[in-house]
Amino acid sequence: MSINLAGALLMMASMACFTLNDTMLKLTAGAVPLFQLLFIRSTITFGLILATRGRLGALHFDIARKDWMIIAVRAGTEILLAYFFLTALFNMPLANLTAILQVVPLAVTLASAVVLRETVGWRRMLAIAVGFCGVLLIVKPGAEGFNVWSLYGVIAMLLVTVRDLVTRKLSPTVPSMTVTLVTAGAVAVAMGLASLGVTWVAIDLLTAALIVGSAVFIMGGYFFSIQVMRSGDVSFTAPFRYTGLIWALLAGWFVFGEWPGVMTLIGAAIVVATGTFSFYRERQLSGG
Repeated sequence: MSINLAGALLMMASMACFTLNDTMLKLTAGAVPLFQLLFIRSTITFGLILATRGRLGALHFDIARKDWMIIAVRAGTEILLAYFFLTALFNMPLANLTAILQVVPLAVTLASAVVLRETVGWRRMLAIAVGFCGVLLIVKPGAEGFNVWSLYGVIAMLLVTVRDLVTRKLSPTVPSMTVTLVTAGAVAVAMGLASLGVTWVAIDLLTAALIVGSAVFIMGGYFFSIQVMRSGDVSFTAPFRYTGLIWALLAGWFVFGEWPGVMTLIGAAIVVATGTFSFYRERQLSGG
């Protein structure tokens, strides 16, 4: 197996794990208050990362002060993201939300050009503009099908963009698993404090299994996504992140009986096509 093929398979496995995590959390909707759910899930994830003892990647805390500031900003963004993403997830079809999030690579490219002053040619800028038009087809602003949950999905997409942009500023020596551990801990603390204002409920066996399962699958997503960075050409493997939309369509159909409308599917296809072109163009410019 070539290293690029291995990277593609790892990326698809990562997307499958993240989708399974989303599916399990969506299945708990209404059974547990959101803040209680996030506190429990994040605490389990925190414990699982500690239990690996660095087997999924380096884990140490000898990090420069500048990087600690970046990690703190990233963790704060992740706290907001957890709220907006899960609120949207519980109130709109999984595939629709996943389709909105597929524009993140395009949004990161645009933000890199505007904020980080990275060079982005007119072809990729055009692809970004077309991609955002695809998002408009998905969320349908002003149409009868638009609601506040679609807006929550867009906010989640913007927060993921900010998170990824901030992550780019981290020094290469900062371990990914340390960042993941701190993030999980920060979300657990924030949601634990927020949950003090709500009435906790007893959790039945099925809901507990779903929460534990989501924590395991999100750890799988973290593990595979980290391994992807060590396997193959990133410009080759990156487009395979769009398989997350396929997993979401399958989960939506078989688990929730949901299937997106024609306009949503067209919008998703536009986003995937423009994102793939953007990766292809980046590979050409880098000489790949």
